[in-house]
Amino acid sequence: QVQLVESGGGLVQAGGSLRLSCAASGRTFSSYDMGWFRQAPGKEREFVAVIRWSGLNTYYADSVKGRFTISRSSTKNTVSLQMDSLKPEDTAVYFCALRTYGSTWPPVAGYEYNYWGQGTQVTVSS
Repeated sequence: QVQLVESGGGLVQAGGSLRLSCAASGRTFSSYDMGWFRQAPGKEREFVAVIRWSGLNTYYADSVKGRFTISRSSTKNTVSLQMDSLKPEDTAVYFCALRTYGSTWPPVAGYEYNYWGQGTQVTVSS
């Protein structure tokens, strides 16, 4: 079993920054992708960013490109999402997710991931 625990959410003013982290524990896998999704109140969950297990490939939603940066630790058990120039429309619960199978790239659909964290709230005030 794999556990994903997010941290780093909070309240920030528009234009500010936050850094989310996702720590993975439990089983280890030879290759996998880790992604971030978000869900705002009354809206569907949407893809934010993903990184390959090697760290060499990343992909972002157009809405966050140039403002958010996904990275992973050298030990590969922690993935971070640096969020800069935050906007009120970035307000949502952010989830990290792990995909341990499949080879399509980029994996932007939630069903492509088989492990999920519990989420962390990000609120951006105007």
